[in-house]
Amino acid sequence: MTSPHRLRPLSIGLCAAALLLGTAGATEAAGAATAPAPAAGSVGSLRATVPMAAAPYEYLGWGKPQQPTEVMAATGTKWFTLAFILSDGGCNPKWDGSRALTGGSDAAAIKAIRAKGGDVVVSAGGWSGAKLGEKCGSAAALAGAYQKVIDAYGLKALDIDIENTEFTNATVRKRVIDALKIVKTKNPAIITYVTMGTTPNGPDANGKDLIKKGAAAGLDNDGWTVMPFDFGGHSGTMGQATVSALDGLKSAVKSAYGYGDADAYRHIGVSSMNGKTDDADETVTLADFGTILGYAQRHHIARFAFWSVNRDRQCGSGDDGDSCSGVSQAPYAYTKIVVKYAG
Repeated sequence: MTSPHRLRPLSIGLCAAALLLGTAGATEAAGAATAPAPAAGSVGSLRATVPMAAAPYEYLGWGKPQQPTEVMAATGTKWFTLAFILSDGGCNPKWDGSRALTGGSDAAAIKAIRAKGGDVVVSAGGWSGAKLGEKCGSAAALAGAYQKVIDAYGLKALDIDIENTEFTNATVRKRVIDALKIVKTKNPAIITYVTMGTTPNGPDANGKDLIKKGAAAGLDNDGWTVMPFDFGGHSGTMGQATVSALDGLKSAVKSAYGYGDADAYRHIGVSSMNGKTDDADETVTLADFGTILGYAQRHHIARFAFWSVNRDRQCGSGDDGDSCSGVSQAPYAYTKIVVKYAG
């Protein structure tokens, strides 16, 4: 299996208030070090029940993508997280770095989803390609690039899938946080997610630093989301490893923001991977998804997504892991579990 994004070269990176106008104008450093963390019980803590709490990823530029409206009819899902917005070589957002935001197949797909009563979270980033966080030279410029995406579709939610060198560079991590703070200020109702890799015990040092930077900036991020796979070694089932990673994430968010337990859970999320992952010792089963769903329902976490709808089917002749799960399954079996989550 090969693909252009994600924690490993094999799989693709994972993983906006309506029509608010304007472009970002603050400087990159403004407010980041002195702003207070959002108080427990703030607006962000009440957003776990938003309808996009269950929004699986679909990548329309990879992996034999299904028509989203067909997925909706087959599974009952209403929301998708569409991937990926990248840099076109400068500080300008395009689908996969090449397809225009408007007038093309991506905009047509979003229109079709909405015509059937659904909607989308748009995801920027992933493992491969040119990242806006690196190509935009300041937080203000990066916020302006994010704003172009928000305005193009009147988004209610935005996901920043921060991976690879965008994730490991401390300067870029801070730029992403400061840009999201600008976006939240200009779009008060927008839902934001930050999605990153994890160890079986929770975020690594870079992930913890990212969360701490968010707290220091006063960023009321709705869902700090981990991708619990490609661990490079784990014990127990993938469901158990996911629970352990989420517990570690909750502790990191609670510590950084000063939340109580309930608010901390409401500010974390999970984006799993269905079936075979990039690691030979990892298979995320339907039972594992059931474990994740149970955790999400007990703790009312912000988000339950997975990579990806493209892979949510059994492999046929000539298929590879970009377009199927690698396990025996009925079509959309994983999506049908995720759609049960209501926040």
